[in-house]
Amino acid sequence: MADEVINGLENMRLTTEEEEVITISDEGRKEEIESCALNLVGKFLTCKPFNKRAAQNTLRRAWSLEEGVHIIEVGSNLFQFKFSREFDLDRVLNKGPWSFDNQVLMLRRWQPGMTAANVKFDSVALWIQIWGAPFDMSSSEVAAEIGSRLGEVVGVEKRKVREGQNLFMCVKVAVPISKPLRRGGFIGGSNGQRSWVNYKYERLPLFAIFVDSSATT
Repeated sequence: MADEVINGLENMRLTTEEEEVITISDEGRKEEIESCALNLVGKFLTCKPFNKRAAQNTLRRAWSLEEGVHIIEVGSNLFQFKFSREFDLDRVLNKGPWSFDNQVLMLRRWQPGMTAANVKFDSVALWIQIWGAPFDMSSSEVAAEIGSRLGEVVGVEKRKVREGQNLFMCVKVAVPISKPLRRGGFIGGSNGQRSWVNYKYERLPLFAIFVDSSATT
């Protein structure tokens, strides 16, 4: 949408007045900048119509924030989540993914200059369990290395050395929604021996193996 607007402007002959840049003072933006500082912008990964009021109420209950978050619709299937505390914002961002009616909610933290036209959602942060790795490769470092091949690593679950069970490794990855989810992959050491590991995605909503890329715009 933003590219269409820019291309449209490039094809227009602007008047002298239209070409003028209206400079907004920092003082004039101060209140809104402070208001946006604790904001997330979100979009459901779906092309189908849904009950937006029910979605908002469901999220508030899931987040245990009946009063602690203000939700504003700022575009078609685009929402601004205004939090009153940094703690709540971080908790919501880190504990995801969240969903409504089996449709995953994509979230991004607000950034200066973000508009309803230029905000993009190209990934979903998912916790991925890695099963079947050799005992000598079951470490946080290995989990991060594997995760980096799947997307951008957001976090790694660190296990205690004396923990009774260590059945799998776990890494949180911002997985590109334009690519199919991988079922697993081969890992190998310097000796050339390779092993197959399985990926299990935690709290995975209706996230198709092949995602419709039109849902990203």
